[in-house]
Amino acid sequence: MASTDSEIKDEVSSRSKNDRPPMYKVILHNDDYTTMEFVVQILVDVFGKSLEKATQMMLNVHSKGKEICGIYPRQVAETKVDTVHTLASNKGFPLKSTMEKE
Repeated sequence: MASTDSEIKDEVSSRSKNDRPPMYKVILHNDDYTTMEFVVQILVDVFGKSLEKATQMMLNVHSKGKEICGIYPRQVAETKVDTVHTLASNKGFPLKSTMEKE
């Protein structure tokens, strides 16, 4: 038996926000070795922040110990964390990035 248009509409409209995939916060953590310039570069290149926003976020990382850089679906968040670690390692920095469920 075929579905009617009204049955399909009811099914689509009954979906809630809970049907969306879980989102994850990507966080940068302060350390005593990574340069402020490199953190700004990461925020611009990896997270797409403007230079002004990246500078403010870097100062938050420095003064508060960490900063949320963005909120993404799990696979995107994992990729961002891996990218940060790879770029930092290539430059010899111990910059740490983590993700946590929102």
